[in-house]
Amino acid sequence: MSMDVWLGFFAACWVISLSPGAGAIASMSSGLQYGFWRGYWNALGLQLGLVVQIAIIAAGVGAILAASATAFHIIKWFGVGYLVYLAYKQWRALPLDMSDDSGVRPIGKPLSLVFRGFLVNVSNPKALVFMLAVLPQFINPHAALLPQYVAITVTMVAVDMLVMAGYTGLAARVLRLLRTPRQQKRLNRTFAGLFLGAATFLATLRRAPV
Repeated sequence: MSMDVWLGFFAACWVISLSPGAGAIASMSSGLQYGFWRGYWNALGLQLGLVVQIAIIAAGVGAILAASATAFHIIKWFGVGYLVYLAYKQWRALPLDMSDDSGVRPIGKPLSLVFRGFLVNVSNPKALVFMLAVLPQFINPHAALLPQYVAITVTMVAVDMLVMAGYTGLAARVLRLLRTPRQQKRLNRTFAGLFLGAATFLATLRRAPV
């Protein structure tokens, strides 16, 4: 991959990662509930899901999944159900009394948070179809494919980790400003609404005609 092509892809990665979506909502939700360092495990799971999606495209399976109505709808409705589940969990999240410094955030299990992030990304067929349309623009079919896909994967993961760190840290910082359980409860329910909004958007997604 030439330097000018990589720079174009690098810029595209920032646009893709900064675009609000289920991953950004999940990152902010984790930062809000667990703080930055614990909540960032969710972002690592998001990257694992991203790596799997790129591997699927690199293996040529992505085109098959994008063309299969059955596979598309199975992935889509699994993603919808999972986002609704996350909305329910966020709605039910217990607020902390931050009126003094004794409030202690819940300790999320790292593997659970990684798995949560992984499911959010891997169950999004829109992301798969989108990357299937975008990635080939930066691939030279006449050169070795593996080094190009490795460069693409490393670049996308590095950029997305930085962006999700920003989302997670922003939400973790917001929690410090919420001094009462009532304020936290409102914000939890706001995030629950965002998860439901993402689920609704995913539910209305239609497979592009082949």
